[in-house]
Amino acid sequence: MKISLKRINDNYLFETVNERGNIVLLDNKTDDEPKGASPMDLLLRGIAGCSSIDIVMILRKQNHELEDLRVEVDGYREDGNIPNVFKKIHLDFILKGDIPPAKVERAVKLSMDKYCSVSKMLEKAAEISYTITLNGEKVL
Repeated sequence: MKISLKRINDNYLFETVNERGNIVLLDNKTDDEPKGASPMDLLLRGIAGCSSIDIVMILRKQNHELEDLRVEVDGYREDGNIPNVFKKIHLDFILKGDIPPAKVERAVKLSMDKYCSVSKMLEKAAEISYTITLNGEKVL
């Protein structure tokens, strides 16, 4: 993997580009009007995306298709600490589809405990928890 970063204004706005040419703007949230994601924001987006890819893949291998998948992620930091790392991260998986709840729970658990590289990295610094809602009903 390779990422290139280039400063594109006289403040904190940067353009990052990966090997495939995908662009993500990076900015400092203290800017008056940030035009990109903060680095810490990208970590939370990363854990949501990584786990979601795993979940879709695991369920597809079992011949189950989701109608919808959303993830709400909350990251908690200790204010005043430098560096101000995440101490807790909570993910709320909200799924919709004709899939047995046990299959959904197992797919999420496999992702979070075994397959999601981002969660495995972040768990070294932060306590990670999650809940699962399937078709409006709490599964976990």
